[in-house]
Amino acid sequence: MAGDGDAGVPKIAERAGVNPTSIYRRWGTRENLLMDAAATRLRATAPMPDTGSLRGDLTAWATGVERALVDPDQRVLLRALVATMGTPPVHLQERAADLQDVLDAAAGRGERAPSVGDLLDHVLAPLYLRVLFGLPLEPGTGEALVDRLLTSGGPGTP
Repeated sequence: MAGDGDAGVPKIAERAGVNPTSIYRRWGTRENLLMDAAATRLRATAPMPDTGSLRGDLTAWATGVERALVDPDQRVLLRALVATMGTPPVHLQERAADLQDVLDAAAGRGERAPSVGDLLDHVLAPLYLRVLFGLPLEPGTGEALVDRLLTSGGPGTP
């Protein structure tokens, strides 16, 4: 799919060596297929970390997201998802719940954690927007965004 953000089900099926009806039967729509592919790849390339500290967990998470986003296939997939997405799919809600688990673990250790919304606004959104606008994603950007959020004194932070 690299370089082909408009790949239809027939082309995807051809590339996968299956009949298009197999894809429609399993996923129903191209959008569902793309979201499932994104969620599967996300879990494989950027699992939720458990380093023992909030800063370590969030830095490892943001670095994993950053690493995934420099992959050309992942960039194409992200653009395709944004172009076709209506309401937030369940996969994204599950990932938000995973982030909440990381934040809850930090709170359980006595650390003061930002909200999931703060993470989305101050870490994830800047990473994704750079990709969507075709801007370079410099190594260390994710870590810098986490540091900025945790030291800013913003909502939920020390």
